[in-house]
Amino acid sequence: MASVYSDLNRPPLNEHSLQRALMVPGIAFGGHSIAALRLLPEVDSTNTALLAAAADGAPHGSVVIAESQTAGKGRLGRSWIAPPRSGLFLSILLRPEVSPAHWGWLPLLAGVAARSAISRVAELDVWLKWPNDLILAEPADSSSGATESGSARSGATESGSAESDSSVTDSGYGVGRKLGGILAEQGGTAAQPCVVIGIGINITLRADELPAPHATSLLLAGAKVTDRDTILRALLRSFGSWYTDWAESGGDAERCGLTAAYRAGCATLGREVRAELPGGSAVSGQAIDLDQDGRLLVRDASGASTPIGAGDVVHLR
Repeated sequence: MASVYSDLNRPPLNEHSLQRALMVPGIAFGGHSIAALRLLPEVDSTNTALLAAAADGAPHGSVVIAESQTAGKGRLGRSWIAPPRSGLFLSILLRPEVSPAHWGWLPLLAGVAARSAISRVAELDVWLKWPNDLILAEPADSSSGATESGSARSGATESGSAESDSSVTDSGYGVGRKLGGILAEQGGTAAQPCVVIGIGINITLRADELPAPHATSLLLAGAKVTDRDTILRALLRSFGSWYTDWAESGGDAERCGLTAAYRAGCATLGREVRAELPGGSAVSGQAIDLDQDGRLLVRDASGASTPIGAGDVVHLR
């Protein structure tokens, strides 16, 4: 393995410094501080590593960060591969004291937390493509107009997909391109179930390193800050704050403000979309809102609304 100092533009993270800064009561995951934080030089997938630890009894609030992933996971079985230290690759282990009926909001919560942290620290106009892709907004004149749920924006498809999004008017490495993604997986045991939230964010990827034509990085998008340590700390603090509010509300996304925050930052609402569902079927129409479980409601030409809980959503003109 090459030295971590072989690319001085991508310095390594420091595990002990992160532990001192983040394993404190103020970084709360539902009343509990981060229980454990490990920084791994290389791993196949942070989600895989943390799911294995969860099966062995790892506590709520455990965090695994990797400098490099050899088999990173994206949504729908896609891969998430990037050069070492070019991004943030982390997973968070949660054992919610909330009914599992509400756990479907956790990946959307992670998206809201990541959007908030990156927008604030990097000073970029970051939005969410349902369910939880982090994308850069298109210019206001390319949106489809105001909607019932907020202003409409445009986005991009999954970073692992070769399909281009016809709604994206490419302008350098900004508009509509994907910065990051989130993957939630359930695990643990029957007695101690858990959710592992994996987050991947492209930080200093250069143009020749992008995994797909519609991907970008904070560096290429002109972010004010590309220091991984700073962004990681902001991300985990934001996640901890949102998780605490959600847990204290009993998983009620409406009451804790999560539903409103997601609607306000969602580029998909108000857009014409095609939802490609597991099994090969598809639903086309306007994305009009979220239901109480965080599913996307798509209204077709007949006026009927279909809740979409899983699938690949493509933004259309």
